[in-house]
Amino acid sequence: MSIAVELRRVSRRFGDVRAVDDVSFTVAEGEFFAMLGPSGSGKTTCLRLIAGFETPDAGQLFLLEKEATALPPFARDVNTVFQDYALFPHLTVGENVAYGPRMRGVDKAQREKRAGELLELVGLAGYGRRKPGELSGGQRQRVALARALINEPKVLLLDEPLGALDLKLREQMQAELKALKRRLGITFIYVTHDQGEALSMSDRVAVFNQGRIEQLDSPSALYEQPQTPFVADFVGGANIVRGALAQQLGGGPGPFALRSERVRIAETPNSDETSITGKVIEVSYHGATSRYTVAIGDQTLDVTAQSGESSTPRPQLETSIALCVPRAALVALAERS
Repeated sequence: MSIAVELRRVSRRFGDVRAVDDVSFTVAEGEFFAMLGPSGSGKTTCLRLIAGFETPDAGQLFLLEKEATALPPFARDVNTVFQDYALFPHLTVGENVAYGPRMRGVDKAQREKRAGELLELVGLAGYGRRKPGELSGGQRQRVALARALINEPKVLLLDEPLGALDLKLREQMQAELKALKRRLGITFIYVTHDQGEALSMSDRVAVFNQGRIEQLDSPSALYEQPQTPFVADFVGGANIVRGALAQQLGGGPGPFALRSERVRIAETPNSDETSITGKVIEVSYHGATSRYTVAIGDQTLDVTAQSGESSTPRPQLETSIALCVPRAALVALAERS
């Protein structure tokens, strides 16, 4: 499979801050690749390096298997969709979409025809004469997508594109983006701080922390087999178990990741489980599930249970509770060097 984007030991500093620190990865043509991490982790700087808005202090960058480290943005076969849409408010929707071809000297009839096709592609046929201010947030994001796609880039870069939308609309746009990606077959590189978004949409995810990639893997591998405490906690909020509790659960000194949904509230353990007791110190209701924070010695465990389960009484605050933990649920972690 051909490589759309490759970074080889790329670094970028801002003063004393190493925003991107010796990062290497490849993105295959047609892949949906996510860069996930908290604010300041380096993921957006990495995207800007691919776009050409930043120049690396060290390392090499390749686009479509050709050296592109020093290429200016306009010479790269990529386009970027930003969180704030970056639409021209004084232009119509159609003029916004056709802006790229206009700057390249494409004649008016041809660019208007192509803009209409792109607006139809993103579900906005007939909106060409409106102004961006007349549209909803989701509609403006579709316009930004159409504008980015009209020049037929080989790689589409998306920088937190759904971050300004409410939850329901964000989920709707996630599904639409995935469908658009399948239809077009182009490479998507997607920056987000939302682990649910990254896991549900991507083929592979690079988890960034302090300018470096902690783990690059499939969504299922990141969730089920995290390699470091940071990844285990950031991707799905696993319990990080160490010391006496880890040994009590059948492991060594740790650290281990333990997903909250793998812990069972029950008095009698199965043959592959270890039984422990603790005190409920927090209860939170999430609709289909409830989460309990249980104090065990000097550590706590978060436990997720189905809210509708009636076979076991719902635990109450400040009460003792018996938990059963499968020994195979402990995933060994490596401390980052």
